[in-house]
Amino acid sequence: MKTKQKTKLEGLSEKIFLDRYARKDADYNNTKVGDVVLALTKDDPKFPAKEVGEVIARDGKNVTVLTRSGVTVETTVDKITLTREKTPEEMWDRLAAAMASVEAPEKRKEWTEKFRYILDDWKLVPGGRIAAGAGASDELTLFNCYVIPSPHDSRGGIMKTLSEMTEIMSRGGGVGINLSSLRPRRSIVAGVNGSSSGAVSWGGLFSYTTGLIEQGGSRRGALMLMINDWHPDVLDFITVKQTMGQVTNANLSVCVSNGFMKAVKEDLDWELEFPDTKHADYDTTWDGDLAKWKAAGKPVKHYRTVRARDVWHTIIESAWKSAEPGVVFMEYYNEMSNSWYFNPIICTNPCGKVA
Repeated sequence: MKTKQKTKLEGLSEKIFLDRYARKDADYNNTKVGDVVLALTKDDPKFPAKEVGEVIARDGKNVTVLTRSGVTVETTVDKITLTREKTPEEMWDRLAAAMASVEAPEKRKEWTEKFRYILDDWKLVPGGRIAAGAGASDELTLFNCYVIPSPHDSRGGIMKTLSEMTEIMSRGGGVGINLSSLRPRRSIVAGVNGSSSGAVSWGGLFSYTTGLIEQGGSRRGALMLMINDWHPDVLDFITVKQTMGQVTNANLSVCVSNGFMKAVKEDLDWELEFPDTKHADYDTTWDGDLAKWKAAGKPVKHYRTVRARDVWHTIIESAWKSAEPGVVFMEYYNEMSNSWYFNPIICTNPCGKVA
């Protein structure tokens, strides 16, 4: 039988494979001469640069790495990523064994070989989190992205959402959050005799935390933030990225309704409103669904009337200036969804799919 050559990755392909998908050794002290590593060549918290290379010398914590481009880099073990898989074949071996691990013991060898066959030569390419996590660690998620419930409009609710988001991201998953459940800027918070900083400011907290998370030491977290077109903070949300540093680690999209698009087409006014936060049921039942709140006969507070086309033009202008926000036709989305009767869609994940 002819021996098949191993898949050879070069340049950016090799770097992406080693950084995102190859199994790592979390203890960089295990580094030895001959190891293939990713050496940190630009130690910037926001925009780090790494180069693939081979360790050619080690003296205590100090290592010398010969990069693929032929440059010698003097660094320390804490500034390298130590890879244990160097080729796709090694990754495919791990994935095949992980896939077959749920089979009966006497069937695992057979199914490992079957799975290994369909993985070979990229015949089947699993999702990125499967490639990175299956058989590597029980702590990693095998789902790429999630949508989590809108935060409860309270300090505890916001912190709970932040905790859930952090947990998911640290295990490798991306997260989508709709901020429409949070009361608008300058609205009264009676319990503390103060006012709210608004939904967009809390989105900044989620964004900032996303920038702190390294998923498996290789990439930042991924976050999608959305807000509905009726929310009083929608214009602040649309333009937030025009101010540097406010929301820098999230994708933004406005959830657009059929009624809003009708108002844009016919040049009508558009009402920005929010539930009356003083209502007795607000803390227990409000979940960000304004239509459901109104259908129950509960009161809303009118904040202001705007021209629908002005909002639409602001979206267009902001997208031209900062490439965001996007728009999601959320009402139409739900009308077309085959899960409408039990699972209303409130947001998408960072990739634009629904979780």
